[in-house]
Amino acid sequence: LLLPLQAQREQVFQTQTQTTLENVKRALLGFAQSQGRLPCPATAASNGMEQPLGGGSCTQQMGFLPAATLGVTPTDANGFVIDGWNNRIRYAVTQTNAGGALTPDFTTAGVMATVGMAALTPNIRVCATSAVAGCTAAINLTNNAAAVIYSIGATGALGAGGADETENLNAVANVDVVLVSHDPTSAVGSEFDHTVVWLSPFVLYNAMIQAGQLH
Repeated sequence: LLLPLQAQREQVFQTQTQTTLENVKRALLGFAQSQGRLPCPATAASNGMEQPLGGGSCTQQMGFLPAATLGVTPTDANGFVIDGWNNRIRYAVTQTNAGGALTPDFTTAGVMATVGMAALTPNIRVCATSAVAGCTAAINLTNNAAAVIYSIGATGALGAGGADETENLNAVANVDVVLVSHDPTSAVGSEFDHTVVWLSPFVLYNAMIQAGQLH
C-alpha cells in the first residue's frame, strides 16, 4: 500500500512542479513585455529579488528564480519560488552583449530594442548529456535559449547524483552556459531527476513585439 501511495504523491509533486515552471515562463514573458528585458537571477541572500535590482550585468548568470521580483508563487519563507518538493527553483539568463552596450542585451532595459532581433545572440545551451562529445554547439536540445528555469527534483536536498545533475548545479557567475535535460534515471552514480524548461528567444521576441518593446 505504501509504495503506490508514494508513487501517487511523487506524481502530484511532479505535476505541481511542471505547472509552476510553466507559470514562471509566462511571468518572464510578462516581465519582458512591461520592462523591455528579462530579470536577473536572485542570489541566496537577496530574499527572492533579482540582483542587481533593475537588471544590467547580473550578479550571477545562474541562480534562483527571482520570485519576489516576478510576483510568482508558491514561495518559501525567504521569498524564493519552490517546486513540489520545497526546493528552490533555479534560473539562468543569457548575458551576451552583441550590441556593444556596457551591459548585457537581454537583462538591460531597452537594449534588445536598440540592438534589434537579427543581431541578438542568446547562447544558453541545453543538452541531453554533460559529456563534452555529446554537448556541443552543434549537438544539443537548444543552443540559443534566452533563459532556463529548472527544478532540482525530489533528491535536490541530497546534492548532485551524477555528472548531469552536477552540471545543472554549477553556479559559476556569468561563465557557465550549459545545462542538461533528459528523462529521470536512478542509475547509481548517474542519478538525474531535474525538470528543465527553457524560454525560446523567438517566443520572447514575439511577446515583446506584441507589447511594443521590440520591432
